[in-house]
Parts: sequence; C-alpha cells; structure tokens
Amino acid sequence: MRRLLGSPLLWTLLSSVVVLVGVTAWLLTDRATSRGDALKTGALAGGAIAALYGLWLNDRRRRTEEDRHEIERSRISDERFAKSIELLGNEADQVRVGAMHSLAGLARTRPEYRQTVLDVLCAYLRRPFDHPKFSPDEDWKDPERKAEAERERLVRRAAERLIRDILPHSGTTGPTLSLNLSDARLDKLELLGRRVGWFGADRSEVLTHLDLTDAELAGKFSLRNVTIHGRFDVTRAEFKRNVLLDDLVVETPVDLGAATFAEPPSLEGASLGS
Repeated sequence: MRRLLGSPLLWTLLSSVVVLVGVTAWLLTDRATSRGDALKTGALAGGAIAALYGLWLNDRRRRTEEDRHEIERSRISDERFAKSIELLGNEADQVRVGAMHSLAGLARTRPEYRQTVLDVLCAYLRRPFDHPKFSPDEDWKDPERKAEAERERLVRRAAERLIRDILPHSGTTGPTLSLNLSDARLDKLELLGRRVGWFGADRSEVLTHLDLTDAELAGKFSLRNVTIHGRFDVTRAEFKRNVLLDDLVVETPVDLGAATFAEPPSLEGASLGS
C-alpha cells in the first residue's frame, strides 16, 4: 500500500483526473461554453499533466542510462590502466612503448588519470638505467648489452615525449600537474610551452638537454645536485615560485637572464658552464 501511495504514476493519474474535472467544471460555469468544449479542454489540460510525467520519466531514464555508461567507461578505463601498468614490465621494448602510449591516450580522454599517468611515466624514468653515453668508461664490448641499452634509451625518450604531450600548454587554465624526476637519468626532456606545477629533479642526470623554452613553472622548481651534460634552456620561461639550483652543474653556458623569476633563484655551489 505504501509503495502504491508513493508511486509517481498514481499521483500523476490522480492529478490528471483532478485537473480534468476541475477545468471542465470551471468552464461549465460559463454558459457560452458547451459541455463538449468544456470536456475537450479539460481532457487537454489533464493530458498535459500526463505528458509532463512522460517527459520527466524519459529524462530519468536518460540519466540512469548515462550513469550506467559512465560506470562502464570507468570500469574499462581502470582495466586499461591496470593492463598498461602490467605491460610496462614486459621485456620487449615495443610492448613497453605501446603501454606508454596507451596510458597517454587514457590521460587525454580521462582527465582524472593525467596526474597518475605522469607519476607512472616519471617512475619509469627513475628506474636504474645505464648506457654508453652515461657511462663511457665502462666495458661496453658486449654488443647485446649495448643494443639492449640503446633500445631502452629509445623507450625512455618515448616516455619523455609523452610527458610533454600530457602537460597543458602555457597560459591555459585548469589543474596544474606536477613532475617528480628526482634521481632519474634523462635524455631529452623538452617542456617547451608547457605549464607545470611542482617540478622536482634533484640528483638527476641529463644527457642531451633540458629545454624549458616558453614554459610556465607554477610551483616550486628544484634542480639541486643535478648534472646536465648538454643544454639547459630557459628562454622566456616563467618561474612563479622559488627556484632551487644549488650544486647544479651544466656543461654548456646558461642564460638565466632570458627567464622571468618571481624571486632570485638559489645558486649556491652551481656551475652554469661559464
């Protein structure tokens, strides 16, 4: 009985009947209105109530269907993320690159995954890595070891490119995304024209270059005890928080005057190729 009394359909039918009777009775008070016209008008008024209920019911069904689709999309995204993480440990370099592209695609279509995907890619770049370019004094006579190191270098380059692609462009609004690359070995990290939140790469080593041309660094920026064998380009970069460059070693000249700093950077023990 309670379920029946709480049914929207029951109350809609009762409302339609009440409106039908009420409108018809009101029109019959006018002698100029015939009974047929009064009944017809009352029926139209009652039918309008039923039509409104139909519209409400269709909207409710639409929202339920959208919620169901969203739950299904979330489930598929979670499965795709988990599978990609699993494939990052695959021995084949092409499989690892494919997994990274899958994660990047997920970050583009599901904004809530962007920071998580960036964290995963940064974690991959923090994995131990050796290469003749980083360690020329080691014995690299084994061609298989050298070839494997070169393949891994290409995989890591893909991760560096995808990090750049996921980051938003400078001057845009929205959530800021952070990068944690401390203790990483990097090859070519190019954040040209990208907006970054917190950036930390303490104790890292950069082989070719770190390019921040036209970048917007919205959070703390830290490159303490870092070695950059190639270029460190900050042309037109904007640093909006404190910048820590203590013990930074760059083997080529750096023009910090080409960048904008909210406050003078900390340069204790730094060597900028001059």
